[in-house]
Amino acid sequence: MFIIVLIAISLSMDAFSLALAYGTLNLNKKDILKIAITVGVYHFIMPLIGFFIGSFLLHHINLKPNLIVFLILFFIGIQMVYETFKEEEIEKIISLKEILLFGLAVSIDSFSVGIGLEVITQNYILAALTFSIFSFLFTYFGLNIGKRISNLIGKYSTIFGGLTLIIIGLIYFIK
Repeated sequence: MFIIVLIAISLSMDAFSLALAYGTLNLNKKDILKIAITVGVYHFIMPLIGFFIGSFLLHHINLKPNLIVFLILFFIGIQMVYETFKEEEIEKIISLKEILLFGLAVSIDSFSVGIGLEVITQNYILAALTFSIFSFLFTYFGLNIGKRISNLIGKYSTIFGGLTLIIIGLIYFIK
């Protein structure tokens, strides 16, 4: 469960950093809740979809499971660190379509983690629920904190999340 919580925190860092940035747009409480719930739902569904695809691949393609987990976590971590240094212009999210796209964008990495989830745990529902709860909370607090602080912390949290995924991937590779 400790590894699942670490992965949940790492996956939530991307949503948290973007939520910090979006929080500076002074969203109302209703929009903050809608965005946080959407991100939480995506972080429940996406790893499950990834899990079923990953299970199929593990049982039909002869690959080392630990290598799959390492590659997925390593590349997600690298992408998160890389994305930190890209400058993006932030626009206010208000429509349902924009909220759904935001949720999808910050949950793609949970789909990728879901592909290797079978190697990490057999309790994939609990893992997806953990990812969902953490991402909801991190998004909710990120949006609220973002109203009060600058974007500086957002970049550091994404770097931390990316490095954590890389380290977890290396641990699975070394096993």
